[in-house]
Amino acid sequence: MKRLYILLATATIALTAMAQTTLLNDMSFYWRIGYAVGGNAPLPMPATIRSLNKYVLQPNMSIGVDAHRRIGNHWGILAGIRFENKGMHIDADVKNYHMEIKKEGDALAGYFRGKVDTRITQWMFTVPLQATFRVNKVNFKLGPYVSILTAKKFSGYAYDGYLRVDDYTGAKIELGNDKDSRGEFDFSDDMRDMQCGIDLGADWQFSNHFGLYADLQWGISGTFKKDFKTIEQTLRPIYGIVGISYRIN
Repeated sequence: MKRLYILLATATIALTAMAQTTLLNDMSFYWRIGYAVGGNAPLPMPATIRSLNKYVLQPNMSIGVDAHRRIGNHWGILAGIRFENKGMHIDADVKNYHMEIKKEGDALAGYFRGKVDTRITQWMFTVPLQATFRVNKVNFKLGPYVSILTAKKFSGYAYDGYLRVDDYTGAKIELGNDKDSRGEFDFSDDMRDMQCGIDLGADWQFSNHFGLYADLQWGISGTFKKDFKTIEQTLRPIYGIVGISYRIN
């Protein structure tokens, strides 16, 4: 974390120095800090996921610096770097949901009916590149982003139900709701190290220096590597971010 502060401070000093040069009169530089809400989800939602019992907010902070270059009266281009977490904690009811679990040291795969508690952590550096269009004090923006994950975790447990081993008519394994009787899973090693997607948003500059912003980041690449088949549906990271910006120059 200390290295992150040093990196951001160095970037701020460099951008401030750049902003003072006559060559960059049409550019603006911003600090941003925001909070993300969302999840890694299949779309459309499959019939195997019956209901959402619990959604717990996570420490999904986003901090970074951006450079915005004006092109004419309305158009522009924005690029930046962010350090952010996209985490999720949910509990859902499922039926005939393909799972791979560990119970009492044994690895079991099959189709589960019951409840699943899932926790995801994804710390990453994100680089957006967006076209902007200005209307009064609002910049609308759209473009791709690339994220490099520095830490990742996808784990949880299945409980209060039963697993049919291998297929729908396989041996029935009962799962309880305490640590000894439920089925644990951890798919962290199967997650991608890089994500990409589309970022749609808007910046509102309500004073000379301060503004508000909102972004919707929609993942194109799935959460897991292509050869991961345990979860049959493709999970995509879909997160909305709201926050405050500070114009450096």
